[in-house]
Amino acid sequence: MHVRELSVLIGGRAGDGINSAGLLICQLLGSIGYHVYMYYDYPSLIRGGHNFAIVRAAGEPVATHRNRVDVIIALNQETLDLHQGRRKPETVVIANRDLVKSEGTGIPVQAVLAEEHAPPVMGNSCLVGAFAQAAGIRWEELEPVIRRHLPKGTELNLKVAKRGYDLAAPGTLVDRSGRASGPVLTGNEAAGLGLILGGLEAYVSYPMTPSSSLLHFLAGMAGAFGLKVIHPENEIAVILMAQGFAYAGRRTAVGTSGGGFCLMTEGLSMAGMAEIPVVILLAQRTGPSTGLPTYSGQTDLNFARFAGQGEFPRFIVAPGDARQAVLWSQEAMNIAWEYQVPAFILSDKNLAEGTYSLEADAVPRTTVRSSPAWDGKEPYRRYARSGSGISPLAVPPVPGAVVKANSYAHDEDGITTEDPVVVAAMTAKREEKRLALSAAVGEMADAVAVSGDLSATDAILCWGSNTGVSREVARNLGMRVIQPVVLEPFPTGQYRRAMEGVTRVVAVEDNCSGQLAGIVRGLGFPVDREIHRADGRPFTCERLEELVREAAS
Repeated sequence: MHVRELSVLIGGRAGDGINSAGLLICQLLGSIGYHVYMYYDYPSLIRGGHNFAIVRAAGEPVATHRNRVDVIIALNQETLDLHQGRRKPETVVIANRDLVKSEGTGIPVQAVLAEEHAPPVMGNSCLVGAFAQAAGIRWEELEPVIRRHLPKGTELNLKVAKRGYDLAAPGTLVDRSGRASGPVLTGNEAAGLGLILGGLEAYVSYPMTPSSSLLHFLAGMAGAFGLKVIHPENEIAVILMAQGFAYAGRRTAVGTSGGGFCLMTEGLSMAGMAEIPVVILLAQRTGPSTGLPTYSGQTDLNFARFAGQGEFPRFIVAPGDARQAVLWSQEAMNIAWEYQVPAFILSDKNLAEGTYSLEADAVPRTTVRSSPAWDGKEPYRRYARSGSGISPLAVPPVPGAVVKANSYAHDEDGITTEDPVVVAAMTAKREEKRLALSAAVGEMADAVAVSGDLSATDAILCWGSNTGVSREVARNLGMRVIQPVVLEPFPTGQYRRAMEGVTRVVAVEDNCSGQLAGIVRGLGFPVDREIHRADGRPFTCERLEELVREAAS
């Protein structure tokens, strides 16, 4: 059965539980057969300020929202005032009539809460109940979703939601496909799942939006998967503690944003010199400095590529949606431990805090890999030359071996040295590792993802969270999408094959300098036009389609 597309905006003040209500709507629409995506917008305020979420539901996977919405759920008057431009003539308004001028379906939220002795934050449950009735969703479909989503205060939330449901007039906004979509999860949760599948044993992080929810997610998973999840005093402690875990043989990841990663760069260089594996989830936001703490950007690609003093290899991957986040977070963990290098998962706020449907049977899983272990036959040399730059790995305590980790220039045994011959040899060892890693990336079939019309001569070049909206625009315009997923070492061969037959390239990035376009041009590939957005907000499909049409004309 055809599933008609539906967009729902819910808005109110910070502290009104807008994100939770939006996720509830995601799960509800997903349970009746829609694929969903949610964008959550909020200022950097603990209380006050306007928060809103836009849930888009469709019959096929989606990864961006539209300009206009079909339903507005208004917890206050400001929601209607600020989003007038998102309304269509037929947009349905469901509002808290105590705070919103009479319009659409008004629900007496305050009276319901008083009669049920419920706290103010449950006002959103009342309005979500009213939405379900107006959308044509049966109470029997809403109740189990509330039970799953709200394990605390469940019965009271159900009472309040049922009151809202009964106060609204029945509607017929939704169609049903007859098949529920997969689980609903954020990009951070998808990355966390990938890390766990990649053998994660310890996660260390200091909270910094938009990576913070990964810390909370993994803390909640710690008992089930035997994880150590630690929140130290600052980001310097984070990167050093992570290397301590890795030295002791624990597969470890850290999470941060640009400002926190600034503090980690000396520790990153230590990992490069000491050849200690670590995975860094770098969730970008709008900068520089504090910038817009709760909004998005793609401005840290060059920072991740060149951070740290000296020269050492690293691996950088930028997933574009939840499925890629699961897959490439596993691969980042494997590469870090296989090559004993820092590996980055380069994310951004739009991906990290965006919410996606993910088909359960589509979750990719790779084999957990690591460096070859020391065989115990020869005297152990922590930094032994091997031709590939990768030394056998031993984890202390191990009989018959001293396992050194040295940030100073050192020899193969890990003993500090300033001998120019030895220093040059160990520098060559790290270069051998870089070349081996580059060769491995060259064998990765999905290092550059290609979608859309594969015979098209016009292509959109994108990376990270712009992938979903670029794919949708390409479908509408009959274009090809080229998405380099691995960004360091850059998969030049795969990119060359992806470009075969392309005569015009339009690059789409959430920055003002075209960082990916600069890399591509530096490798000798053309980029004809660039589309930039640098205000922290994501492209809608209509706006990007308009800009691409103009650029490709």
